Amino acid sequence: MKFSKYHALGNDYLVIDPQDWPSPLTPLQIKLICHRNFGVGSDGILLVPLPWDRQRVKTEQFDIQTPGGLVTSRVLDGGKTVRVELGQVSFQSEKIPVTGPPREVINEKIAAGGRTFMFCAATIGNPHCVIPLPEISAEMAREYGPLLETDAHFPRRTNVQFLKVLDRKNIQIEIWERGAGYTLASGSSSSAAAAVAHKLGFCDPSITVHMPGGAISIEIGDGFSMTGAVAKVSEGTISEEIFAVTPPD
Repeated sequence: MKFSKYHALGNDYLVIDPQDWPSPLTPLQIKLICHRNFGVGSDGILLVPLPWDRQRVKTEQFDIQTPGGLVTSRVLDGGKTVRVELGQVSFQSEKIPVTGPPREVINEKIAAGGRTFMFCAATIGNPHCVIPLPEISAEMAREYGPLLETDAHFPRRTNVQFLKVLDRKNIQIEIWERGAGYTLASGSSSSAAAAVAHKLGFCDPSITVHMPGGAISIEIGDGFSMTGAVAKVSEGTISEEIFAVTPPD
C-alpha cells in the first residue's frame, strides 16, 4: 500500500493513488494512518494520482476537481511552488453553513471556554470561523480551537483561525483545523483569513499570510489566488499491521 508524503509550510499530507490500494479507506484506517505515533503521521490524506512526479499532467496549468468545486492550479519553479485559483469566497450563512437566519456572518459574538469572541464566518468550499484579535498565540488556538470547531453555530463543524492584522499587506494567523487539530499552515485557512481582513477593510487585495510554518501570498480579485511553497518529504509503503492496533483518542 504505497504513499507519497508532501508538505506545504509544515501542513503535511499523504498523497495516495487509489489504484495502489486494494479497497477504499475507512474513517478508522485514515485515522490510524495519519496518527503521529501509531501511523505514518500527517494532517490528512489526498486520494489523487501524483501528477507532478508521475507526469500524468502534461501542462504547467491544470484543473483539480474537489468537493468544494473546480480549482485551477499551476506548478512553478520546477515543482517547488504552486499557485491555486480558489474561486469565490462567501460569507453567507446558508452556504458555510452557520445556524440562524440567512445573512452575511460578519462581526458576530460567540462564546467558548468562558470567553466571548467576535467572529466572521466564510466558506471557500469548506467552513471557516475567523476571529480577529490584537494578540494571538498557539496556546490560544489549542485552547479555544476545539471548542469553536464543534460549537452549535456550525452544524458541519468548522476550521478556526485566530487573526492578527500586522499592516495593510500582512496578517498573522494561528490555525485549528477541522478534524486535524492545531496545524502549522493551511491554504484554505489563509484564504479565509485574508478574505475577512479585506472584507473588514483592514487590508489591501494583496496579502501575505504569516503562519508558524511560513508565509503564503493571497491575491483577492474576482476570485482568489494562493501561491506558496511545496516540498516532497518521502515515499513509502504502509504495512497492513498498522490496522491491528487501535490508538487512544
